[in-house]
Amino acid sequence: MKRQKVGIHAFYARDPQRADWLLWGRKPNPISRRGFLRGSGYAAMTAALGASIPLAHLMPSGLIPAALAQSSKPFEIPGKEGLVVLNDRPINAETPPWLLDDEVTPAKHLFVRNNGVPPLADSIDSENWSLAISGEACQRPQSFTIGALKERFEHHTYQLVIECGGNGRNEFSPPTKGNQWTTGAVGCPSWTGVRLRDVLEACGIAQDAKYIGYYAADKHLSGDPGKNPISRGVPMSKALEDETLVAWAMNGEPIPWLNGHPLRLVCGGWPASVSGKWLNRIVVRNQVHDGEKMGGDSYRVPCSPVAPGSKVPDEDMCIIESMPVKSLVTYPRSGIEHPAGQSLNLRGHAWAGDHSVREVYVSADFGATWSPAELAPPANRLAWQRWRANLTLPEAGYYELWARAVDSEGRSQPMVMPAWNPKGYLNNACHRIAVQAV
Repeated sequence: MKRQKVGIHAFYARDPQRADWLLWGRKPNPISRRGFLRGSGYAAMTAALGASIPLAHLMPSGLIPAALAQSSKPFEIPGKEGLVVLNDRPINAETPPWLLDDEVTPAKHLFVRNNGVPPLADSIDSENWSLAISGEACQRPQSFTIGALKERFEHHTYQLVIECGGNGRNEFSPPTKGNQWTTGAVGCPSWTGVRLRDVLEACGIAQDAKYIGYYAADKHLSGDPGKNPISRGVPMSKALEDETLVAWAMNGEPIPWLNGHPLRLVCGGWPASVSGKWLNRIVVRNQVHDGEKMGGDSYRVPCSPVAPGSKVPDEDMCIIESMPVKSLVTYPRSGIEHPAGQSLNLRGHAWAGDHSVREVYVSADFGATWSPAELAPPANRLAWQRWRANLTLPEAGYYELWARAVDSEGRSQPMVMPAWNPKGYLNNACHRIAVQAV
């Protein structure tokens, strides 16, 4: 279904109660006509208003906050521009591909993917925020403030791709549950922090260490303090890579609140769910981490291909590790008109999980023939790569321009939906845009 960005007045005019639920997670009370505004809904509304709401429990359901009602602008997330808010709870938002044209993704255009309720922005004390390192395979458990991390360990900056494992989920058939991402749950900002390896080595890594897992300060949607919204991890081999960071800065500035301020883990090239936000604890495990969303079908795919719509036993599911090769057309914007017979400039990005991209091709005839694009090297390992190409549309009419990348191992993007899986992960089908030649 095509998602349209509408003004908040139009959104509420269609169905005020439903608008309350979709934007804030607020269900109406049929007796008092007041809304239950709490958890992630409360966090979302206070973020939009820029202040706490002392009398939130008295706010009528279906009522547009006056501060927002005075604006005719579309609903937006503070600090973000142009993102499309997906219709589920908690707030998740993706970036249209034409807003991902920068070589380094700006903070305002980095997607938002949350599993729980973020800590309130005004409750975060960066100076005293601490990261604890422990676990059965940690020899010397310790705790570090951000200041101590900065002072004790060498700083590193890398440009790293971060992409939701479900990016592209909306193309799977039959449909799968979850946020119906199109192409915009990806970005490649510059991250600054310390190597996780340096921190773990300072705490002592036991010989039987197998995995790390993270815990964070976000809360479960239920409000139950005994539940974690997400607690994932990676094998030690990934944890000890040069580019795996405990980061406090993005693009030279503090990490945005909804992207994990003041501290997060960044494991480039793997699903973004392993890059824990609001990071406050890392455990070194002597087994595969068994935190929330490490089992079942969460961030796991069938170990062998299955028929679309199949139910797959847990024991036949494998944890997602490196993301597949993928590309994106960031210029021009889909739907433009262009003179027939004149050269059209195309550009975009390509990336390939733990690997690099070897080639990118473009097509204007639905994949019947392909032309090579110019491909730049990555800024560093695990960064995306810029590509450019030119195509000429021979006569007036409708065209689709496709991009296809090939990774350093020779694996190519499929032209159609890849192997179906129960949660709609790892869709790396060719990206395509529409152009009308006139």
